[in-house]
Amino acid sequence: MKTNITLSLDSRRKRKDGSCPIIFRLSHHRKTIAISSGISLPPEYWNEKKREVKKIYQGVSSVSRLNNMLTKKKTELRDGINKLEENDKLNSLSISELKRFLTKTDDTHDFFVYTKHIINELEEANRFGNARAYKSAYGALKNYYKKENLRFEEITYAFLKRFETWHLKKGNSINGLSTYMRTIRAVYNKAINQGLVGVEKYPFKKYKIKSEPTAKRAISKEKIKRILDLELEADTPLFHTRNYFLCSYLMNGISFIDMAFLKVENMIDGRLQYRRQKTAKPYDIKVTHQLSSILTYYLKGKRKSNYIFPIVRRKNLQDQYYDVQWERKRYNKRLKEIAQLCGIEEHLTSYVSRHSMATNLILNDVPINALSKMLGHSKLQTTEIYIKNLPTHIMDEYQERLEL
Repeated sequence: MKTNITLSLDSRRKRKDGSCPIIFRLSHHRKTIAISSGISLPPEYWNEKKREVKKIYQGVSSVSRLNNMLTKKKTELRDGINKLEENDKLNSLSISELKRFLTKTDDTHDFFVYTKHIINELEEANRFGNARAYKSAYGALKNYYKKENLRFEEITYAFLKRFETWHLKKGNSINGLSTYMRTIRAVYNKAINQGLVGVEKYPFKKYKIKSEPTAKRAISKEKIKRILDLELEADTPLFHTRNYFLCSYLMNGISFIDMAFLKVENMIDGRLQYRRQKTAKPYDIKVTHQLSSILTYYLKGKRKSNYIFPIVRRKNLQDQYYDVQWERKRYNKRLKEIAQLCGIEEHLTSYVSRHSMATNLILNDVPINALSKMLGHSKLQTTEIYIKNLPTHIMDEYQERLEL
């Protein structure tokens, strides 16, 4: 899609004095956005055909000089677009990113301000999960660096090491630090791609992000059956918690957020068909007899457009993500109560159902490529992580098979 810049009078934004702003209308990836010229005038003095101010306008000392100034600015913006195109960077930019590059406002060189721009763009695109990750890293860095502004050039190898030390001294985890650092790196890479900071300043050439393997907890089928057999009063918080856990297990380890956004219309001919929130990858899961017996309770009296589970309660999309976030916290808290009632020593979380599903399929000799597809992994290496973290007693059983 060709990128264009045109002069225009924005008649939709008429001011109190009757004038309208002259803007540079930027078109990119089938979207448009306005770049202010700082000039406004009454609509009758704008020549839409020639896209210039009419000579009869008396609001300035020289109309010719004003039109020349606007033409010069338009040429500068066009040159900026051409430069990006020559360097093969144009197509990778969103329209908001392109605008920031072309206008080169001073605040875009500030890491905090620039990160806020990214967060706003993600929220405008309804990518609230990603926005939350950027907010988290932004907040952590703000807590560490007490100053109002942080220029990209100040984020050096030494700066990152000091942030690392500060984070770990507070008793926080290596993996929490890893999440923050990957987000900081992503912001820096975006700024480089937009030409806001030079690649020679890139601190991650030297700084290596650390991480630790997380313990993947899975529970046996016998313990999952204990959860299934648990007698709970219908429509109580623990009743729903038990059902969410079992549904996640029976639906190929579906994530809590994907389960929350499932609608009745996702059930088609005895199958659940949906796209994962995180990756937009399509899933097509058979509704087994056991799964159907749980879903039937939630489907009663609902229309196709209704959510299956009582998790999402509001209409605004951002509010819905907050609903899911809040309910997931309560879900994980109540899973501890479920574990106590069932005599399960393992720490139950929303992820345990997924890891249990994968582990139990591995123990039933399901081929790894089939398991990878069921889990929605694009790489077998990701699925192999589940094999590396099989419980010790299972590895012992495998070893015993060596006996002659």
